[in-house]
Amino acid sequence: MKVKVWGCRGSLPAPGPENISYGGNTSCLEIRDGDTLLVLDAGSGIQRLGRFLDKKVKVIHILLTHLHIDHTMGLGFFAPLYNPDVEVHLYGPSSSSESLLNRIRKYFSAPLFPVRLADLPNHPVIHELDQSEFEIGPFRIKSEFICHPGPTLGYRIQHGANVLAYMPDHELQLGSANFPLDPEWTSGFEIAVKADLLFHDGAYSFSQYEQKVGWGHSAVRDTIQFAQLCQVKKLSIFHHEPTNTDEQLDEILRRNVEGKTFGFEIEMCKEGSVYEF
Repeated sequence: MKVKVWGCRGSLPAPGPENISYGGNTSCLEIRDGDTLLVLDAGSGIQRLGRFLDKKVKVIHILLTHLHIDHTMGLGFFAPLYNPDVEVHLYGPSSSSESLLNRIRKYFSAPLFPVRLADLPNHPVIHELDQSEFEIGPFRIKSEFICHPGPTLGYRIQHGANVLAYMPDHELQLGSANFPLDPEWTSGFEIAVKADLLFHDGAYSFSQYEQKVGWGHSAVRDTIQFAQLCQVKKLSIFHHEPTNTDEQLDEILRRNVEGKTFGFEIEMCKEGSVYEF
């Protein structure tokens, strides 16, 4: 299994010289094994993935955590959608109010986008998910609703003995009254427990989080505590606040890890990073 980060910024693309190290594109991961391709989220990073994707790929599975604009804004610019020889499957959270298909159609419509979903050469195959377990090629996938405004999924992806967990938008403090003491009532625990690699929302410093409680994101301090609770092997902190520069991200991480021992690896996620299992 090979994983590549095409975007790890949160809320809004943030290009600029002050964000060179960690990147400015919003959420998008590529996961590959042979001919099987999974894409986690369709933020602005998916546009570059589409440009550099092997032309031999004929089936693509895009798993959306939720439909906030920073996780869907790249869909209309994903070149394989316009290739009649490529079959695209779109997965996303079910909702009690409206079908996933109708919600995606809103993006592919005026005034948001000039191309309608029906105008694509091949209509994407739509899959609604909730507390689901399913397989795509060699990958066993588990989805679960987690704490974030609107229907939002976390994904647990198993490949052989290796487990990747992905929760780019997740507010831990609102998911449990006893966080981080009680795993049974902690949102996302079953997705992340004993994962080899956890990509998790760590948008804010703690002082920033205090000003944005209820916005759906976590402080780096809480993200590290969650990784400890779940006994992961590596934590890659994701969904960087768009106003936080490389220098600020380095400082936030330093303040949270300096002089401490955690028993697992911790990093700020970087666009372009590659992981192989």
